Amino acid sequence: MHELSMAQAIVDTVLDAAEKNNATEVVEVTIEVGMLTMLNPEQLKFLLDVIVEDTLLADAEIIIEDVLVEIDCRSCDYTGLANTDGSDHYLSIVKCPQCDERNVEILTGKECNVKTIKIEKE
Repeated sequence: MHELSMAQAIVDTVLDAAEKNNATEVVEVTIEVGMLTMLNPEQLKFLLDVIVEDTLLADAEIIIEDVLVEIDCRSCDYTGLANTDGSDHYLSIVKCPQCDERNVEILTGKECNVKTIKIEKE
């Protein structure tokens, strides 16, 4: 399960940052998940909720933000949001909305980042 390893990496990253900043509690974590990451946001959220039990993140609000797919089309020079089939987050086909070609450079939509961490300190 791809989401499990990603959820564990996110929790490890947040706990490491919290420890380095002498946090007594993590209040909120915002995670960006690109539409092309092959991660199911609902499964990721569920696994995060399970993994954070008995940690500084136990009571934290976990927010997952979708990152839309932006492209640079090599065929017509369009830059902006892409057309994706959207039917399956595991197999998305990216096309230019202007010329309908697949000859594109993906600018955003493949990332999975911890965007913000809000903590409490003593």
